[in-house]
Amino acid sequence: MPFTNQVIWITGASAGIGEALAKEFARAGARLILSARNVAELERVRAACAPAEVLVLPLDLAHSSDFPAHVAQVLAHYGRLDILVNNGGISQRSLTLDTSLDVHRRLMEVNYFGTVALTKAVLPHLIAQGQGQIVVVSSLVGKFGSPYRSAYAASKHALHGFFDSLRAEIWASGVGITIICPGFVRTGVSVNALTADGSPQRTMDEATARGLAPEELALQAVRAIVRRRQEVYIGGRETLGVYLKRFLPGLFSRVLRRAQVR
Repeated sequence: MPFTNQVIWITGASAGIGEALAKEFARAGARLILSARNVAELERVRAACAPAEVLVLPLDLAHSSDFPAHVAQVLAHYGRLDILVNNGGISQRSLTLDTSLDVHRRLMEVNYFGTVALTKAVLPHLIAQGQGQIVVVSSLVGKFGSPYRSAYAASKHALHGFFDSLRAEIWASGVGITIICPGFVRTGVSVNALTADGSPQRTMDEATARGLAPEELALQAVRAIVRRRQEVYIGGRETLGVYLKRFLPGLFSRVLRRAQVR
């Protein structure tokens, strides 16, 4: 198995895509670190990953000052780290005109700065090790904007800029970077998405409810990680938006106006 005894750290591991990835890596023989804020849900996921070795490490992506201590705890427990999966984050469902600037800041703090800070905390170890992989779970809206998601799209676009630059800087280090861009996935992402005043939406979007099962997303993502793909788009026909925007941007703009994205 390609991940046998590899140490893999997953953020946002308490539900959805993170939980599905944890189970897929556990089946592949990996040793895991599961991080999120909800300890009870992390323990539930740990039990579901048995008999894999799992370290539950609570983490809040908004508290980046804690990250060096978290990295030290991982290295003390396992002695190494092979793959960091940056999956944790928050989404948004609100019109730009209505959305508080604090919501924009919250999304950037968690989705962008939290991910960047954790990556920078583990990067010296991976480079000294001479091998490893950083995986970023972005979104198709990291490639194009979408209504009701302006702050979320901005945070995901920022990740692409950062990790594309980082990949070019460390290409000779033995550390690879894979960006996963999911489309609609049947998780609680829209239920927990922030609305204009920062409160959660608490309902599931129709498009999300019709989306890909998280287990299927995880299976395709793991295949991309094995192949050390630089970037991969996973979903239904919404993935065509990447190519439509690239080659026919005017048509894409007209399509997006009519898109049923909620």
